[in-house]
Amino acid sequence: MKEQTREQPEILAAAEKQMQTWVMNQEVEARSLHTKEVRQLAGQVQAYVAISRQSGAGGSEIAQLVGQKLGWEVFDKDLVDRIANRFQLSRVMLELVDETQSNWVYDVLGTWMDRNIIPHEKYVAHLGRIVLAVVRNQNCVMVGRGVQFLLPRKNGLAVRLIASQKYRIEQITRRMKLNNAEAKRFIQETDRGRGEFVRRYFHRDIDDPHLYDLVINVEQLGVDAAIDLITAAIPSLRN
Repeated sequence: MKEQTREQPEILAAAEKQMQTWVMNQEVEARSLHTKEVRQLAGQVQAYVAISRQSGAGGSEIAQLVGQKLGWEVFDKDLVDRIANRFQLSRVMLELVDETQSNWVYDVLGTWMDRNIIPHEKYVAHLGRIVLAVVRNQNCVMVGRGVQFLLPRKNGLAVRLIASQKYRIEQITRRMKLNNAEAKRFIQETDRGRGEFVRRYFHRDIDDPHLYDLVINVEQLGVDAAIDLITAAIPSLRN
């Protein structure tokens, strides 16, 4: 049977096309449902800051400090905890799809082989509902996960934090106790995963500066200046 399959590549191609179509339909359905929810909540949500960041640019640290200065709650990895608790999903399995590079074969076959594996489409649909619920009730700062594309844009300040690779490698080696080669590989893999996540589910280029209200070079300006720039822009959300 295996020999026959190898001799008929058109069968494999047809199966692959069918699986890709299935995944695409799942994505379209999830986005359609979420877009409807966003429209229904327009004008009913609070102000938020959505921070996108290059790996090693200090996104989580700056988000926490901005939150402290504003008196707003900060959501980073705890968004994954909220999804796990709200929808009774495995925290470990959610970690596997959280801003990682997606693999459609894993998504489809994995759900058939193991009921505990969470497909990326389901994760994004749940993420959208969680962030909408959060911002409906309070002002907040959110890190990563493309939340600016999941929320009413007029209510949010979209920020991108960047720095040179040299600076970011230095930060990662210090924070994670890695050597330069390991830190460089970590940065490349992390940024690739985040970029793929945004490209697949929101059809955007994460490095496009036009997607953001502020693009801040943390290496050049420093953490304190980055915080000041972000908090200074908040009053514009209330106008």
